[in-house]
Amino acid sequence: MLFKALQGISHRVRSSAHRVPSQCAICHAWPSQRVCNACAARFAQPAARCQRCALQVPQGVAVCGACTLHPPLFDACMAAVDYAYPWAEILGDFKFRGDAGWAATLATLMRSTPWIEPALDAADRVLPVPLSAQRLRERGFNQSALLARQLAGPKADARTLLRIHATEAQSGLPRAQRLRNLNGAFAVEPARAAALRGQRVVLLDDVMTTGATLHAATQALREAGVAHITAVVLARTGTD
Repeated sequence: MLFKALQGISHRVRSSAHRVPSQCAICHAWPSQRVCNACAARFAQPAARCQRCALQVPQGVAVCGACTLHPPLFDACMAAVDYAYPWAEILGDFKFRGDAGWAATLATLMRSTPWIEPALDAADRVLPVPLSAQRLRERGFNQSALLARQLAGPKADARTLLRIHATEAQSGLPRAQRLRNLNGAFAVEPARAAALRGQRVVLLDDVMTTGATLHAATQALREAGVAHITAVVLARTGTD
């Protein structure tokens, strides 16, 4: 009990840290927000992206060739930034070094991306991709759920989409192997399934690499009768 209480205090302290003036994590200007306005403008410029997988494409191209041939299960996909400097390091602090205070800053960055805010506004609910129970215990929080809460307020719903079994680490695996690992990994809470039928949802995750996780989660939502699914991620890797 004492450990859980101390852990809760630690998370509250970290999550409020974004309100304390400090150095910009990128250029180290002080005092500043966690990411100063100049660095946000420099490193988070909106880019032309495929509407179905969020990979960067030339201006004027709506859907990349791969998605034209093999469309994803979700209806649209949006990303705020590429998974590259400085966002890769910042996400490492957020996810793996327990700095939950990044949630507000990164959510503001996502909402500032022109095409993400309309998708959030049009959604009936925003569903964060859930972690396995083991990963949640290790990390102490679900980074996607924190982002969803900051982005969507009462629309954020972390109880409907469930992760029903853990998977081995996905990093470095090809997409086909990732899909096999994730087969059956997600399900909709049975008591909440009926409420999803015919709805528009945003499926939210922090990083998209091959799209396998979003694909598996989308399968579970389609089976529940969700009408429209927009995948929204903070960062997109440069290759699929």
